[in-house]
Amino acid sequence: MNRSDLVKRIQKAYPDLHGVEADRVVRIVFNEIEEALARGDRAEFRGFGSFSVRLRPAHTGRNPKTGAAVQVPEKSVPYFRAGKELRKRVDTEE
Repeated sequence: MNRSDLVKRIQKAYPDLHGVEADRVVRIVFNEIEEALARGDRAEFRGFGSFSVRLRPAHTGRNPKTGAAVQVPEKSVPYFRAGKELRKRVDTEE
């Protein structure tokens, strides 16, 4: 599912909501998650999962083209951990 599919499903579930409004809702939710992560906060949705930021330490990598060693600096990366209900649902449904 991509973003436009999500907007269409929200429209289908809530017929009184216009397409532009459904798109705005999705944009607001995604923007709030992004802003929370940018501040270093977590975004948690009970039963679904939580988004957080993890620090990836600096390491020595390799240039795939030349094979030369390259220093890769530390960086912050987004991390998602699925909630218990989501893990259970994915594991049991086919």
